[in-house]
Amino acid sequence: MTRLRVASCQINTRVGDLDYNVARILGALDEAEAAGCDLAVFPELAITGYPPEDLLLKPGFIADNRAALERVAARTANCVAVVGFVDVHRDLWNAAAVCAHGEVRGVYHKRNLPNYAVFDEQRYFAHGWEPNGLWAIGGVRVGVSICEDAWNPAGPILDQADSGAELIVNLNASPYAEGKAAFRERLMATRAADASCALIYVNQVGGQDELVFDGGSMIVDPHGELLARSPQFEEDVMVVDLDIDPVYRKRLLDPRGRPTDELLPVEVIPTLPVDGSDAPVGGDGRPAAHCDPPLGRLDAADDVGSARPVLGRPKLTAPLDPDEEVYRAIVTGTRDYLVKNGFTDVVIGLSGGIDSTLVAVVAVDAIGADHVHGVSMPSRFSSDHSRSDAEQLAANLGIDLRTIPIEPAHAALLEMLAPSFGDRPADLTEENLQSRIRGLTLMALSNKLGWIVLSTGNKSEVAVGYATLYGDTVGGYSVLKDVYKTRVYDLCRWRNTQGDSPVIPEGVITKPPSAELRPDQRDDQSLPPYEILDPILKGYIEDDRTVAELIAAGHDPDTVARVARLVDGAEYKRRQSPVGVRVSAKAFGKDRRLPITNGYR
Repeated sequence: MTRLRVASCQINTRVGDLDYNVARILGALDEAEAAGCDLAVFPELAITGYPPEDLLLKPGFIADNRAALERVAARTANCVAVVGFVDVHRDLWNAAAVCAHGEVRGVYHKRNLPNYAVFDEQRYFAHGWEPNGLWAIGGVRVGVSICEDAWNPAGPILDQADSGAELIVNLNASPYAEGKAAFRERLMATRAADASCALIYVNQVGGQDELVFDGGSMIVDPHGELLARSPQFEEDVMVVDLDIDPVYRKRLLDPRGRPTDELLPVEVIPTLPVDGSDAPVGGDGRPAAHCDPPLGRLDAADDVGSARPVLGRPKLTAPLDPDEEVYRAIVTGTRDYLVKNGFTDVVIGLSGGIDSTLVAVVAVDAIGADHVHGVSMPSRFSSDHSRSDAEQLAANLGIDLRTIPIEPAHAALLEMLAPSFGDRPADLTEENLQSRIRGLTLMALSNKLGWIVLSTGNKSEVAVGYATLYGDTVGGYSVLKDVYKTRVYDLCRWRNTQGDSPVIPEGVITKPPSAELRPDQRDDQSLPPYEILDPILKGYIEDDRTVAELIAAGHDPDTVARVARLVDGAEYKRRQSPVGVRVSAKAFGKDRRLPITNGYR
């Protein structure tokens, strides 16, 4: 048995900020070195941040990324670091560098490139060709793979197991979607058990534009049992002692038998000898690596175990409640969008409604009350309780609230447009004027004071176009863009259970939703009730059901036809709307790309 001390380094990188990313990597590496680790594993493309997108088309960026990797490699000492970066020769590869003793000692290229949902890796990268990707680290044969390589049941991990791997490390940049963490754990448990190898899964954490990465890094034993799990949405260096038993016994007892394919040639294993039969061997009988000095510890002279602190039991962070998980994803995505883009303060139009209320609470949890500014913009149709609810929320949160009535601008615009409108009756035009005045007001504050506007539309409204273009769609970031209206209520109720007392006024949760753009207006006068609307939207948007399929599933035919027509007709609005946090398996934006000009129903 060989004991290997490993560090799973779950860090929050910034796309394109190479110096920042190097600093995060080196900080975690220092922790791993101080803990006496043999191996530290970092996320996919940790040097560049993920996804770097068209930065990869800049030759200077690729060169700078390689120089940044060399800076990381130069700092390695006793602990081997496996770090994601972009490799280049005649093409580009999504790659992992094996760094030790001050230099890059080997490179693995990702073999399976995802090109679905939010992923476009085949746009940039070539497929890796290395059939193995094994390195001798601390007397253990370690297989290196990257993200999608582990999602393919017939992928590189099985090849590495066939070639004698005893431990698999998998570097990831796996975006968050609700419920995905549990699926990942089942998947990694299956890969570890199939390969008869312990597996280290390291995921990045933090927000990048609309994507959120939740971490949840884990270590699984050869039987598929979870040994340790990092928390979601937090940076974490997780140190675990792994006892690596010889794997041949479990593999010999595997009912599937030995591999039927010819074993892959050993010469492609960068740091192992060409022919193990006449190679020098270590004290445990394994072939010794023939790099000088060897990677990691291969004999007693290199063993730093005597100076190691004693570890307690590996931590197994409990999974989050579903509402807390979604809420923390939204907070993380919002915080990182603001911080990584240099915004210190936000401004929100506070109507007293549930959407703007939740956005304000999220903003406070993301960047603090001192940096959140609410604006009440009452019109001739605003109710007293809407204004009082906004005031109560601001007091509960401790945020700045200013009141800017829009009636003078509304009246002036109506007078200005009257000659052109003639004797046509008032309709949606006059309602939308109010929304556009509010959007103009928020953008004026943003321009003058440097605050970014957080838009407040939810996924239900964004889906059917129940939002005024250049009015309540204005903003730099859309916090609830991927959250259905019914879930907004759930998140508000959950947030009110946190802390010493509720922060969201009960009236906000219980009153009928309304845009208050005409007397006694309610959302359900223009839309089906949200408890009916949202399931239809999920089926049409996320499950790609046709109108006929939704009707066959039991939904009202007229309602389904109307909803589908609204969703398709609002595509042009969504193309002009700000990006927002992605929390579902299919969000508007990178995920769902339908033509604006579209005759299919």
